[in-house]
Amino acid sequence: MGKITGFMEIERELPSQRHVSERIKDWQEIYREFPLDRLRNQASRCMDCGIPFCHDGCSLHNLIPTWNDWVYRDRWQEALDALQATNNFPEFTGRICPALCEASCVVGLNREPVTIRQVELTIAEEGFRRGLVQPVKAARKSGKRVAVVGSGPAGLAAAQQLTRAGHQVTLFEKNQRVGGLLRYGIPDFKLEKWVIDRRLEQMTAEGLTVRCGVNVGVDITARQLQDQYDAVLLTCGAELPRDLKAPGRELAGIHFAMDFLAQQNRRVAGELLPGEKEISALNKNVLVIGGGDTGADCVGTSVRQGAKSVTQIELLPKPPKDRAANTPWPMWPNMLRTSSSHQEGCERLWSITTKEFMGSEGQVAGVRLARLDWRQSEDGKPPVMKEIPASEFVLNVELVLLAMGFLSPVQQGLVNDLGVELDGRGNVKVNARFMTSVPGIFAAGDTATGQSLVLKAINGGREAAARMDEWLRGS
Repeated sequence: MGKITGFMEIERELPSQRHVSERIKDWQEIYREFPLDRLRNQASRCMDCGIPFCHDGCSLHNLIPTWNDWVYRDRWQEALDALQATNNFPEFTGRICPALCEASCVVGLNREPVTIRQVELTIAEEGFRRGLVQPVKAARKSGKRVAVVGSGPAGLAAAQQLTRAGHQVTLFEKNQRVGGLLRYGIPDFKLEKWVIDRRLEQMTAEGLTVRCGVNVGVDITARQLQDQYDAVLLTCGAELPRDLKAPGRELAGIHFAMDFLAQQNRRVAGELLPGEKEISALNKNVLVIGGGDTGADCVGTSVRQGAKSVTQIELLPKPPKDRAANTPWPMWPNMLRTSSSHQEGCERLWSITTKEFMGSEGQVAGVRLARLDWRQSEDGKPPVMKEIPASEFVLNVELVLLAMGFLSPVQQGLVNDLGVELDGRGNVKVNARFMTSVPGIFAAGDTATGQSLVLKAINGGREAAARMDEWLRGS
Protein backbone atom coordinates (compact mmCIF):
# COMPACT_ATOMS: atom_id res chain seq x y z
CA MET A 1 0.00 0.00 0.00
CA GLY A 2 1.92 2.98 -1.32
CA LYS A 3 0.08 5.88 0.32
CA ILE A 4 -1.79 4.93 3.46
CA THR A 5 -3.97 8.06 3.48
CA GLY A 6 -4.41 8.36 -0.28
CA PHE A 7 -8.09 7.40 -0.27
CA MET A 8 -8.81 10.14 2.29
CA GLU A 9 -6.74 12.93 0.75
CA ILE A 10 -7.36 12.52 -2.99
CA GLU A 11 -10.68 12.76 -4.81
CA ARG A 12 -11.65 10.56 -7.74
CA GLU A 13 -10.64 12.04 -11.10
CA LEU A 14 -11.08 10.74 -14.65
CA PRO A 15 -9.81 11.94 -18.04
CA SER A 16 -11.88 14.70 -19.60
CA GLN A 17 -13.94 14.05 -22.69
CA ARG A 18 -13.66 15.97 -25.93
CA HIS A 19 -16.52 18.44 -26.28
CA VAL A 20 -19.68 17.05 -27.85
CA SER A 21 -19.56 19.58 -30.68
CA GLU A 22 -16.10 18.29 -31.61
CA ARG A 23 -16.38 14.55 -31.15
CA ILE A 24 -19.64 13.99 -33.04
CA LYS A 25 -17.85 15.12 -36.19
CA ASP A 26 -15.46 12.14 -36.21
CA TRP A 27 -15.14 8.49 -35.16
CA GLN A 28 -12.18 8.84 -32.83
CA GLU A 29 -12.18 7.91 -29.16
CA ILE A 30 -13.74 10.58 -26.97
CA TYR A 31 -11.32 10.78 -24.03
CA ARG A 32 -8.32 13.08 -23.74
CA GLU A 33 -4.94 11.95 -22.40
CA PHE A 34 -4.57 11.79 -18.63
CA PRO A 35 -1.22 12.90 -17.12
CA LEU A 36 0.74 10.12 -15.43
CA ASP A 37 1.30 12.05 -12.21
CA ARG A 38 -2.45 12.44 -11.73
CA LEU A 39 -2.97 8.79 -12.68
CA ARG A 40 -0.47 7.72 -10.00
CA ASN A 41 -2.41 9.80 -7.48
CA GLN A 42 -5.55 7.92 -8.45
CA ALA A 43 -3.78 4.58 -7.97
CA SER A 44 -2.73 5.73 -4.49
CA ARG A 45 -6.40 5.88 -3.46
CA CYS A 46 -6.45 2.05 -3.39
CA MET A 47 -6.71 0.85 0.24
CA ASP A 48 -5.11 -2.58 -0.38
CA CYS A 49 -8.03 -4.03 1.56
CA GLY A 50 -7.63 -7.13 3.67
CA ILE A 51 -10.46 -8.60 1.61
CA PRO A 52 -10.31 -6.95 -1.85
CA PHE A 53 -13.92 -7.13 -2.99
CA CYS A 54 -12.85 -5.74 -6.37
CA HIS A 55 -11.41 -9.21 -7.08
CA ASP A 56 -14.89 -10.67 -6.76
CA GLY A 57 -16.47 -7.96 -8.88
CA CYS A 58 -13.97 -8.58 -11.70
CA SER A 59 -14.71 -11.72 -13.73
CA LEU A 60 -11.02 -11.91 -14.63
CA HIS A 61 -10.00 -11.72 -10.96
CA ASN A 62 -7.45 -9.05 -11.78
CA LEU A 63 -4.83 -8.41 -9.07
CA ILE A 64 -6.06 -4.85 -8.66
CA PRO A 65 -4.45 -3.73 -5.37
CA THR A 66 -1.15 -5.23 -6.52
CA TRP A 67 -0.89 -3.28 -9.75
CA ASN A 68 -2.34 -0.13 -8.20
CA ASP A 69 0.59 -0.19 -5.78
CA TRP A 70 3.14 -0.75 -8.56
CA VAL A 71 1.70 2.19 -10.53
CA TYR A 72 1.92 4.48 -7.51
CA ARG A 73 5.58 3.44 -7.10
CA ASP A 74 6.23 4.11 -10.82
CA ARG A 75 7.17 0.43 -11.35
CA TRP A 76 5.56 -0.14 -14.76
CA GLN A 77 7.12 -3.50 -15.61
CA GLU A 78 5.88 -5.02 -12.37
CA ALA A 79 2.46 -3.43 -12.85
CA LEU A 80 2.24 -4.85 -16.37
CA ASP A 81 3.32 -8.31 -15.24
CA ALA A 82 0.65 -8.36 -12.54
CA LEU A 83 -2.02 -7.16 -14.96
CA GLN A 84 -1.16 -9.56 -17.79
CA ALA A 85 -1.12 -12.48 -15.35
CA THR A 86 -4.93 -12.48 -15.51
CA ASN A 87 -5.87 -10.40 -18.57
CA ASN A 88 -4.58 -10.85 -22.11
CA PHE A 89 -6.12 -7.62 -23.38
CA PRO A 90 -6.25 -4.86 -20.75
CA GLU A 91 -6.22 -2.27 -23.54
CA PHE A 92 -9.67 -3.62 -24.56
CA THR A 93 -11.24 -3.92 -21.13
CA GLY A 94 -9.70 -0.62 -20.04
CA ARG A 95 -11.74 1.05 -22.75
CA ILE A 96 -15.05 -0.82 -22.88
CA CYS A 97 -15.52 -2.79 -19.65
CA PRO A 98 -18.40 -1.50 -17.47
CA ALA A 99 -15.98 -1.70 -14.50
CA LEU A 100 -17.81 -4.16 -12.27
CA CYS A 101 -14.75 -3.97 -10.02
CA GLU A 102 -15.39 -0.32 -9.22
CA ALA A 103 -18.90 -1.13 -8.02
CA SER A 104 -17.27 -3.51 -5.51
CA CYS A 105 -14.49 -1.14 -4.40
CA VAL A 106 -14.38 -0.71 -0.61
CA VAL A 107 -13.55 2.98 -0.99
CA GLY A 108 -16.91 3.26 -2.75
CA LEU A 109 -18.76 2.46 0.48
CA ASN A 110 -18.63 6.08 1.56
CA ARG A 111 -16.63 7.87 -1.15
CA GLU A 112 -16.18 7.63 -4.92
CA PRO A 113 -14.46 4.34 -5.85
CA VAL A 114 -10.93 4.01 -7.18
CA THR A 115 -10.62 4.63 -10.94
CA ILE A 116 -9.59 1.01 -11.51
CA ARG A 117 -10.44 0.85 -15.20
CA GLN A 118 -8.41 3.95 -16.05
CA VAL A 119 -5.38 2.64 -14.15
CA GLU A 120 -5.72 -0.66 -16.01
CA LEU A 121 -5.84 1.09 -19.39
CA THR A 122 -2.84 3.25 -18.56
CA ILE A 123 -0.74 0.25 -17.51
CA ALA A 124 -1.46 -1.37 -20.87
CA GLU A 125 -0.74 1.75 -22.89
CA GLU A 126 2.45 2.53 -20.95
CA GLY A 127 3.50 -1.08 -21.50
CA PHE A 128 3.27 -0.61 -25.26
CA ARG A 129 4.79 2.88 -25.19
CA ARG A 130 7.80 1.74 -23.16
CA GLY A 131 8.34 -1.39 -25.26
CA LEU A 132 7.47 -3.71 -22.37
CA VAL A 133 4.82 -5.66 -24.30
CA GLN A 134 6.76 -8.26 -26.24
CA PRO A 135 5.90 -11.59 -27.91
CA VAL A 136 5.92 -14.54 -25.49
CA LYS A 137 7.03 -17.60 -27.43
CA ALA A 138 6.56 -21.16 -26.26
CA ALA A 139 9.61 -22.86 -24.79
CA ARG A 140 8.76 -26.09 -26.64
CA LYS A 141 6.21 -27.26 -29.18
CA SER A 142 3.58 -29.90 -28.38
CA GLY A 143 3.03 -31.11 -31.94
CA LYS A 144 -0.72 -30.69 -31.48
CA ARG A 145 -2.90 -28.76 -33.94
CA VAL A 146 -5.76 -26.63 -32.60
CA ALA A 147 -8.49 -24.71 -34.44
CA VAL A 148 -10.19 -21.73 -32.81
CA VAL A 149 -13.35 -20.70 -34.66
CA GLY A 150 -14.25 -17.06 -34.07
CA SER A 151 -11.91 -14.18 -33.25
CA GLY A 152 -13.88 -12.24 -30.65
CA PRO A 153 -12.46 -11.70 -27.15
CA ALA A 154 -12.90 -15.35 -26.11
CA GLY A 155 -11.30 -16.69 -29.28
CA LEU A 156 -8.41 -14.24 -29.15
CA ALA A 157 -7.67 -15.00 -25.50
CA ALA A 158 -7.82 -18.76 -26.02
CA ALA A 159 -5.71 -18.60 -29.18
CA GLN A 160 -2.99 -16.63 -27.43
CA GLN A 161 -2.91 -18.92 -24.40
CA LEU A 162 -2.83 -22.08 -26.51
CA THR A 163 -0.08 -20.69 -28.75
CA ARG A 164 2.03 -19.80 -25.74
CA ALA A 165 1.47 -23.33 -24.44
CA GLY A 166 3.23 -24.64 -27.54
CA HIS A 167 0.34 -25.80 -29.69
CA GLN A 168 0.03 -25.01 -33.40
CA VAL A 169 -3.04 -22.78 -33.39
CA THR A 170 -5.08 -21.55 -36.34
CA LEU A 171 -7.62 -18.81 -35.68
CA PHE A 172 -10.53 -18.75 -38.16
CA GLU A 173 -12.62 -15.62 -38.78
CA LYS A 174 -15.43 -15.36 -41.31
CA ASN A 175 -15.02 -11.59 -41.69
CA GLN A 176 -12.15 -9.87 -43.46
CA ARG A 177 -10.42 -8.82 -40.26
CA VAL A 178 -9.90 -10.20 -36.78
CA GLY A 179 -11.85 -9.03 -33.74
CA GLY A 180 -15.43 -10.25 -33.92
CA LEU A 181 -17.75 -7.80 -32.19
CA LEU A 182 -14.72 -5.89 -30.88
CA ARG A 183 -14.11 -4.82 -34.47
CA TYR A 184 -17.53 -4.96 -36.06
CA GLY A 185 -19.89 -4.30 -33.15
CA ILE A 186 -18.27 -1.70 -30.91
CA PRO A 187 -18.07 1.76 -32.50
CA ASP A 188 -14.67 3.31 -33.17
CA PHE A 189 -15.44 6.19 -30.82
CA LYS A 190 -15.27 3.63 -27.98
CA LEU A 191 -12.54 1.37 -29.39
CA GLU A 192 -10.41 2.41 -32.34
CA LYS A 193 -9.42 -0.63 -34.37
CA TRP A 194 -5.68 0.00 -34.44
CA VAL A 195 -5.82 -1.18 -30.83
CA ILE A 196 -6.84 -4.66 -32.05
CA ASP A 197 -4.28 -4.65 -34.86
CA ARG A 198 -1.48 -3.74 -32.48
CA ARG A 199 -2.22 -6.70 -30.22
CA LEU A 200 -2.64 -9.02 -33.21
CA GLU A 201 0.94 -8.21 -34.28
CA GLN A 202 2.17 -9.59 -30.97
CA MET A 203 0.04 -12.73 -31.31
CA THR A 204 1.21 -13.57 -34.82
CA ALA A 205 4.82 -12.97 -33.74
CA GLU A 206 4.20 -15.60 -31.05
CA GLY A 207 3.30 -18.11 -33.76
CA LEU A 208 -0.46 -17.80 -34.19
CA THR A 209 -1.81 -18.49 -37.70
CA VAL A 210 -4.80 -16.33 -38.70
CA ARG A 211 -7.20 -17.15 -41.53
CA CYS A 212 -9.74 -14.43 -42.22
CA GLY A 213 -12.57 -14.59 -44.75
CA VAL A 214 -13.10 -18.27 -43.98
CA ASN A 215 -16.62 -19.29 -42.98
CA VAL A 216 -16.10 -22.54 -41.12
CA GLY A 217 -19.00 -24.84 -41.87
CA VAL A 218 -19.18 -23.50 -45.43
CA ASP A 219 -15.66 -22.97 -46.77
CA ILE A 220 -14.37 -25.74 -44.50
CA THR A 221 -16.77 -28.47 -43.43
CA ALA A 222 -17.17 -29.68 -39.88
CA ARG A 223 -15.73 -33.06 -40.86
CA GLN A 224 -12.64 -31.46 -42.44
CA LEU A 225 -12.11 -29.42 -39.31
CA GLN A 226 -12.23 -32.50 -37.10
CA ASP A 227 -9.95 -34.45 -39.43
CA GLN A 228 -7.30 -31.73 -39.66
CA TYR A 229 -7.08 -30.68 -36.00
CA ASP A 230 -6.53 -32.46 -32.70
CA ALA A 231 -8.95 -30.14 -30.90
CA VAL A 232 -11.45 -27.45 -31.89
CA LEU A 233 -12.67 -24.50 -29.83
CA LEU A 234 -15.94 -22.80 -30.77
CA THR A 235 -15.94 -19.10 -29.92
CA CYS A 236 -18.42 -17.97 -32.55
CA GLY A 237 -20.33 -15.61 -30.26
CA ALA A 238 -24.09 -15.36 -29.79
CA GLU A 239 -25.11 -13.70 -33.04
CA LEU A 240 -28.82 -14.63 -33.23
CA PRO A 241 -30.57 -11.33 -32.43
CA ARG A 242 -33.83 -11.00 -30.52
CA ASP A 243 -36.53 -9.89 -32.94
CA LEU A 244 -39.69 -7.87 -32.33
CA LYS A 245 -42.76 -9.56 -33.81
CA ALA A 246 -45.05 -6.56 -34.13
CA PRO A 247 -47.36 -5.75 -37.06
CA GLY A 248 -45.45 -3.98 -39.82
CA ARG A 249 -42.11 -5.61 -38.97
CA GLU A 250 -41.59 -6.33 -42.69
CA LEU A 251 -41.38 -2.62 -43.58
CA ALA A 252 -38.14 -1.25 -44.99
CA GLY A 253 -36.10 0.88 -42.61
CA ILE A 254 -36.29 -1.55 -39.66
CA HIS A 255 -32.91 -3.13 -38.93
CA PHE A 256 -31.14 -5.12 -36.27
CA ALA A 257 -28.70 -2.95 -34.34
CA MET A 258 -25.70 -5.09 -35.21
CA ASP A 259 -26.33 -4.78 -38.95
CA PHE A 260 -26.32 -1.01 -38.52
CA LEU A 261 -23.25 -0.86 -36.25
CA ALA A 262 -21.19 -3.38 -38.21
CA GLN A 263 -21.79 -1.56 -41.47
CA GLN A 264 -20.64 1.74 -39.97
CA ASN A 265 -17.48 0.13 -38.62
CA ARG A 266 -16.80 -1.34 -42.04
CA ARG A 267 -17.45 2.08 -43.57
CA VAL A 268 -14.85 3.68 -41.29
CA ALA A 269 -12.39 0.92 -42.22
CA GLY A 270 -13.10 1.27 -45.95
CA GLU A 271 -14.61 -2.21 -46.18
CA LEU A 272 -17.98 -1.40 -47.73
CA LEU A 273 -18.73 -3.57 -50.73
CA PRO A 274 -19.51 -1.97 -54.12
CA GLY A 275 -23.25 -1.65 -54.52
CA GLU A 276 -23.94 -2.53 -50.88
CA LYS A 277 -27.21 -1.03 -49.65
CA GLU A 278 -26.34 1.39 -46.90
CA ILE A 279 -28.18 1.82 -43.61
CA SER A 280 -27.95 5.49 -42.73
CA ALA A 281 -29.48 7.79 -40.12
CA LEU A 282 -28.68 10.92 -42.15
CA ASN A 283 -31.53 13.46 -41.92
CA LYS A 284 -33.83 10.83 -40.36
CA ASN A 285 -35.79 10.56 -37.16
CA VAL A 286 -34.37 7.45 -35.50
CA LEU A 287 -35.96 5.13 -32.94
CA VAL A 288 -33.69 2.79 -30.98
CA ILE A 289 -35.60 -0.02 -29.27
CA GLY A 290 -33.59 -1.33 -26.33
CA GLY A 291 -31.90 0.51 -23.48
CA GLY A 292 -28.62 -1.37 -23.09
CA ASP A 293 -25.09 -0.67 -24.26
CA THR A 294 -25.84 -1.75 -27.84
CA GLY A 295 -28.72 0.71 -27.92
CA ALA A 296 -26.45 3.47 -26.64
CA ASP A 297 -23.93 2.63 -29.38
CA CYS A 298 -26.74 3.04 -31.92
CA VAL A 299 -27.51 6.46 -30.44
CA GLY A 300 -23.92 7.70 -30.75
CA THR A 301 -23.57 6.29 -34.25
CA SER A 302 -26.86 7.84 -35.41
CA VAL A 303 -25.83 11.25 -34.08
CA ARG A 304 -22.52 11.06 -35.93
CA GLN A 305 -24.26 10.05 -39.14
CA GLY A 306 -26.37 13.21 -38.97
CA ALA A 307 -29.73 12.04 -37.61
CA LYS A 308 -32.49 14.61 -37.36
CA SER A 309 -33.53 13.22 -33.97
CA VAL A 310 -32.83 10.11 -31.88
CA THR A 311 -35.23 8.50 -29.41
CA GLN A 312 -34.36 5.45 -27.31
CA ILE A 313 -37.09 3.41 -25.62
CA GLU A 314 -36.89 0.70 -22.97
CA LEU A 315 -39.50 -1.81 -21.86
CA LEU A 316 -38.35 -1.76 -18.23
CA PRO A 317 -39.03 1.08 -15.78
CA LYS A 318 -36.57 3.93 -15.30
CA PRO A 319 -33.84 2.93 -12.83
CA PRO A 320 -33.27 5.04 -9.70
CA LYS A 321 -30.69 7.82 -9.75
CA ASP A 322 -28.61 6.16 -7.03
CA ARG A 323 -27.90 2.53 -6.11
CA ALA A 324 -31.18 0.66 -5.59
CA ALA A 325 -31.80 -0.96 -2.21
CA ASN A 326 -32.14 -4.41 -3.82
CA THR A 327 -28.56 -4.24 -5.17
CA PRO A 328 -26.48 -3.23 -2.12
CA TRP A 329 -22.71 -2.98 -2.13
CA PRO A 330 -20.71 -4.92 -3.36
CA MET A 331 -23.30 -6.00 -5.97
CA TRP A 332 -23.47 -4.41 -9.42
CA PRO A 333 -25.96 -1.61 -8.71
CA ASN A 334 -29.30 -1.15 -10.37
CA MET A 335 -29.18 2.57 -11.12
CA LEU A 336 -29.56 5.06 -13.97
CA ARG A 337 -26.53 5.22 -16.23
CA THR A 338 -25.95 7.91 -18.81
CA SER A 339 -23.39 7.09 -21.48
CA SER A 340 -21.34 9.53 -23.55
CA SER A 341 -23.69 8.78 -26.46
CA HIS A 342 -26.71 9.94 -24.46
CA GLN A 343 -24.91 13.20 -23.73
CA GLU A 344 -24.64 13.82 -27.45
CA GLY A 345 -28.35 14.15 -28.05
CA CYS A 346 -31.09 11.63 -27.35
CA GLU A 347 -34.54 11.45 -25.78
CA ARG A 348 -34.90 8.45 -23.50
CA LEU A 349 -38.24 6.89 -22.61
CA TRP A 350 -38.85 4.04 -20.14
CA SER A 351 -41.76 1.63 -19.59
CA ILE A 352 -42.67 1.71 -23.27
CA THR A 353 -43.98 -1.16 -25.39
CA THR A 354 -44.11 -1.32 -29.18
CA LYS A 355 -47.58 -1.98 -30.61
CA GLU A 356 -47.18 -1.52 -34.37
CA PHE A 357 -44.82 -0.33 -37.09
CA MET A 358 -46.60 2.03 -39.45
CA GLY A 359 -45.52 2.56 -43.04
CA SER A 360 -45.94 4.49 -46.24
CA GLU A 361 -45.22 2.84 -49.60
CA GLY A 362 -43.41 -0.02 -47.91
CA GLN A 363 -41.15 2.23 -45.81
CA VAL A 364 -41.47 2.66 -42.05
CA ALA A 365 -42.87 6.09 -41.24
CA GLY A 366 -43.96 5.76 -37.63
CA VAL A 367 -44.28 3.49 -34.63
CA ARG A 368 -47.33 3.11 -32.39
CA LEU A 369 -46.18 2.88 -28.77
CA ALA A 370 -47.89 2.55 -25.41
CA ARG A 371 -46.90 3.25 -21.82
CA LEU A 372 -46.60 0.52 -19.21
CA ASP A 373 -47.27 0.31 -15.51
CA TRP A 374 -44.92 -1.99 -13.60
CA ARG A 375 -46.27 -3.27 -10.30
CA GLN A 376 -44.77 -5.52 -7.68
CA SER A 377 -46.79 -8.70 -7.30
CA GLU A 378 -48.09 -9.57 -3.85
CA ASP A 379 -46.63 -13.09 -3.82
CA GLY A 380 -43.03 -11.88 -4.03
CA LYS A 381 -42.58 -12.77 -7.69
CA PRO A 382 -40.95 -10.34 -10.15
CA PRO A 383 -42.91 -7.19 -11.05
CA VAL A 384 -45.55 -7.54 -13.74
CA MET A 385 -46.32 -5.02 -16.47
CA LYS A 386 -49.69 -3.81 -17.61
CA GLU A 387 -50.44 -1.45 -20.45
CA ILE A 388 -51.85 1.83 -19.23
CA PRO A 389 -55.29 2.38 -20.84
CA ALA A 390 -55.48 5.15 -23.44
CA SER A 391 -51.70 5.67 -23.27
CA GLU A 392 -50.93 4.95 -26.92
CA PHE A 393 -49.03 7.49 -28.98
CA VAL A 394 -47.31 7.58 -32.37
CA LEU A 395 -43.69 8.47 -32.98
CA ASN A 396 -42.83 9.56 -36.51
CA VAL A 397 -39.60 7.88 -37.56
CA GLU A 398 -37.83 6.81 -40.74
CA LEU A 399 -35.28 4.43 -39.20
CA VAL A 400 -35.85 1.85 -36.47
CA LEU A 401 -32.95 -0.03 -34.85
CA LEU A 402 -33.68 -3.17 -32.82
CA ALA A 403 -31.17 -3.38 -29.95
CA MET A 404 -32.82 -5.93 -27.70
CA GLY A 405 -29.94 -8.32 -27.22
CA PHE A 406 -29.13 -11.76 -28.58
CA LEU A 407 -30.73 -15.14 -28.04
CA SER A 408 -28.00 -17.69 -28.75
CA PRO A 409 -25.26 -18.71 -31.18
CA VAL A 410 -26.32 -19.26 -34.77
CA GLN A 411 -26.97 -23.00 -34.89
CA GLN A 412 -27.44 -23.43 -38.63
CA GLY A 413 -24.22 -24.58 -40.23
CA LEU A 414 -21.21 -25.48 -38.12
CA VAL A 415 -22.93 -26.02 -34.76
CA ASN A 416 -25.54 -28.35 -36.23
CA ASP A 417 -23.01 -30.08 -38.46
CA LEU A 418 -20.78 -30.91 -35.49
CA GLY A 419 -23.76 -32.42 -33.69
CA VAL A 420 -22.93 -30.83 -30.33
CA GLU A 421 -25.60 -30.80 -27.65
CA LEU A 422 -27.33 -27.51 -26.84
CA ASP A 423 -28.65 -26.25 -23.53
CA GLY A 424 -32.18 -25.04 -22.85
CA ARG A 425 -31.43 -21.57 -24.22
CA GLY A 426 -29.84 -22.78 -27.44
CA ASN A 427 -26.23 -22.25 -26.38
CA VAL A 428 -23.58 -24.90 -26.94
CA LYS A 429 -23.61 -27.06 -23.82
CA VAL A 430 -20.25 -27.69 -22.14
CA ASN A 431 -19.10 -29.49 -19.02
CA ALA A 432 -16.86 -28.12 -16.28
CA ARG A 433 -13.86 -28.62 -18.56
CA PHE A 434 -15.43 -26.65 -21.44
CA MET A 435 -15.84 -29.84 -23.51
CA THR A 436 -19.01 -30.25 -25.57
CA SER A 437 -20.86 -33.54 -26.01
CA VAL A 438 -18.47 -34.33 -28.88
CA PRO A 439 -14.95 -35.35 -27.71
CA GLY A 440 -12.29 -32.88 -28.79
CA ILE A 441 -14.79 -30.09 -29.45
CA PHE A 442 -14.76 -27.31 -26.85
CA ALA A 443 -16.72 -24.07 -26.56
CA ALA A 444 -16.29 -20.82 -24.64
CA GLY A 445 -17.44 -17.22 -24.47
CA ASP A 446 -20.92 -16.24 -25.62
CA THR A 447 -21.17 -19.48 -27.61
CA ALA A 448 -21.39 -21.38 -24.33
CA THR A 449 -22.88 -18.78 -21.98
CA GLY A 450 -25.08 -16.65 -24.19
CA GLN A 451 -24.66 -12.90 -24.54
CA SER A 452 -22.32 -11.52 -21.90
CA LEU A 453 -19.49 -9.06 -21.29
CA VAL A 454 -16.08 -8.80 -22.96
CA LEU A 455 -14.19 -9.48 -19.73
CA LYS A 456 -16.25 -12.61 -19.08
CA ALA A 457 -15.54 -13.80 -22.62
CA ILE A 458 -11.80 -13.25 -22.12
CA ASN A 459 -11.93 -15.22 -18.88
CA GLY A 460 -13.89 -18.00 -20.56
CA GLY A 461 -11.35 -18.19 -23.37
CA ARG A 462 -8.46 -18.40 -20.90
CA GLU A 463 -10.17 -21.11 -18.84
CA ALA A 464 -11.09 -23.13 -21.93
CA ALA A 465 -7.51 -22.92 -23.20
CA ALA A 466 -6.18 -24.29 -19.91
CA ARG A 467 -8.61 -27.23 -19.99
CA MET A 468 -7.83 -27.92 -23.66
CA ASP A 469 -4.10 -27.92 -22.92
CA GLU A 470 -4.63 -30.50 -20.17
CA TRP A 471 -6.74 -32.66 -22.49
CA LEU A 472 -4.24 -32.46 -25.35
CA ARG A 473 -1.31 -33.34 -23.13
CA GLY A 474 -3.17 -35.92 -21.06
CA SER A 475 -2.16 -34.19 -17.85
